Amino acid sequence: MFSFKKITTLLIFAMSILLVLPSCSREDPDSIAQKDREKLLKYIRDNDLEDVVIEHHSGLFYVIEEPGSGPNPDLYSLIRIKYTGMLLDGTVFDSSSGALIQLANTIEGWRIGIPKFKVGGKGILLVPSALGYGGFPPFGSNIPRHSSLIFEFTIIDIN
Repeated sequence: MFSFKKITTLLIFAMSILLVLPSCSREDPDSIAQKDREKLLKYIRDNDLEDVVIEHHSGLFYVIEEPGSGPNPDLYSLIRIKYTGMLLDGTVFDSSSGALIQLANTIEGWRIGIPKFKVGGKGILLVPSALGYGGFPPFGSNIPRHSSLIFEFTIIDIN
C-alpha cells in the first residue's frame, strides 16, 4: 500500500514531467524561419521569379506585377481585394473576387506587403509562416502548421 508521502512524491514527479514536456516540444523559431526561407527561395527559382522578386527585411518576398495608381493603403484602410491564397504546392486554401478587408485585421505578411500597392495594383506575396498563421492556422482550414503561403492579388479599391 502507498503512503501519503509516496503518493505526494509521485504526484510532484508527474506534475514536473507535465510542465517540462511542453517546453521540449517547442519548435525553434530560427530553425522554422530558415526552413521557410529555403522553401520560398526554391519556389522563387522554380517559378522563374528571381528577376522580379523583392525581399523585405521581415522575410516577406513580393512581386509587383502592376503598382496601381493613387494613394497606398495604410493599416486602417478598407480595401476591396481579389485574391487567391495557396500553399507552396499550389493547393488553394482561400480566394475571393472582392473581399472588403481592413489591413489591420489581416496577417502580418499582408500588413507589410499590401501597402506597397495602390488601386489597380497586382502582385504576389510570398509569406513565411511567421508572417502568416505560424503554428496556429485558422480552425477548419487546410493550412498545415508553419506553412509558407502564396497570395496572388489585385487591389480593386481603397477606402
